Amino acid sequence: MSLSDSNAKNRSDVPNHISGRKKFIFGLEIFLILLLLIIWLSSDTIRQSKHLIVLFLYSFPCQFLIAVVPHEPVYLYFSKFYAPITVTLVSVAGTVLTEWLNYSTFQFIVDLKSFSKVKKSGFVGKIIDIFQKAPFLAIWVAGFTPVPFYPFRFLVVLAKYSVWKYLLAVFTSRAPRFFLLALFGHAFKIPDLWLAILFAVLILTANVPLARKGWQKFRENRKQKKIRGG
Repeated sequence: MSLSDSNAKNRSDVPNHISGRKKFIFGLEIFLILLLLIIWLSSDTIRQSKHLIVLFLYSFPCQFLIAVVPHEPVYLYFSKFYAPITVTLVSVAGTVLTEWLNYSTFQFIVDLKSFSKVKKSGFVGKIIDIFQKAPFLAIWVAGFTPVPFYPFRFLVVLAKYSVWKYLLAVFTSRAPRFFLLALFGHAFKIPDLWLAILFAVLILTANVPLARKGWQKFRENRKQKKIRGG
């Protein structure tokens, strides 16, 4: 390999410079989602509202990155007051827009220098190779079934999968899933207390394991620092 080829290869391995505009957009996206989440959690009036705009806006915090709040109880709640197709269309519209934000946000994260080792990982490369054998089908199955969807948000960016194909897969998988959920909620009209319990259970199920792993990692890092310091 010539010196010029080697230099070209090294340059290709260096993450792209992240412009101030991208940083601003990334920060703005995170801020807006956190703001919506805080408003939702802190306002009883909004949580009890039956306005479709609330349903639309709720799609952002419940579908953004690794969501900390579930979507199912809220969709079931609105299904008591609106036709399943109405709940589906509003929910899917918010979800598709949120997934576009997810794609943009993960692109920013992937471009960070600190993320370069992850991109070069052999394990990640194997996962991407498997995903690329049937990317649309993989996204569709994950979007329709109850399996965790957030890994695919990362994967589509790492695999450089078309954002439009990704959004199409999201739309065609989430729409029937949301419709079945809304149909169930419209038919059985689950009491608010049960929905609140379901909401709490889903939050604990999703977030407690993540919090536990984070705490364990924090403790391990502290031990390593003490060992190095001692």
